[in-house]
Amino acid sequence: MSASSDTPADVATMPGASRRPAKTAMIVAQRIVADIARDNLAPGASLPPERMMLETYEVGRGTLREALRFLEFQGVITLKPGSRGGPVVSRPDASHLSSTLKLLMQFSDAPLRVIVEVRSALDPLVGRLAAARMSHSDLAELGRTVTQMSNDINDQRSFLDANKRFHDIIAWSSGNTLFAYIADSLLGIMDGTVLGIDYPGHRRAATLNAHREIFDALQSRDENASELRMREHIDAYVRFAELRYPELLEQVVAWDRAI
Repeated sequence: MSASSDTPADVATMPGASRRPAKTAMIVAQRIVADIARDNLAPGASLPPERMMLETYEVGRGTLREALRFLEFQGVITLKPGSRGGPVVSRPDASHLSSTLKLLMQFSDAPLRVIVEVRSALDPLVGRLAAARMSHSDLAELGRTVTQMSNDINDQRSFLDANKRFHDIIAWSSGNTLFAYIADSLLGIMDGTVLGIDYPGHRRAATLNAHREIFDALQSRDENASELRMREHIDAYVRFAELRYPELLEQVVAWDRAI
């Protein structure tokens, strides 16, 4: 194929899609990702210039640019402007999964309660795994989030930022990447502030106390206690939300709400 044409010969068939052909741009995007992995390119590494990519992937400029835009949207690359710019390898984070989940939830009319139920099932298991697998450096960082929450208990923004990092660290310390991405993607939705949930002083104090108990259990490498403390923590959140904001738990999570 020439570099200026995209013929059906390049179109693959995706499994489970009733033999519906994939777009050529998607196939090119997948090949670029495979090449990034093959060459072990780290975030910050530059991809080849456009003319070289046109030759390598044997597609037209429009198709290549569509593939790159898709990868940029997914967080795989960033496109640097200017004469010395171009595609630069990045690292996708959980915000992309979170955005997709919110979109699916909106089209399914799924309320915030769905997120709460998933967290109730997932977090105790994540806590149990983290107790066995958490590194000393992650444990130290976890302790710093507890200190920040204690120092900034009257600053809701700083308090909630430390709260999110606390759960992020535990999720990634579970050693299970899929659990970590799912838990991370749900954190910003479940904090509820975008939907209007407020966390008064007594609730922040209760959260801080729960985090201290979870931290102590993790520091002791007590898997049973870590699982139990995480379950109690999530259950307390559910009771608070059901008492103070029952209508918001039934509100459909919308894709256009920022996390």
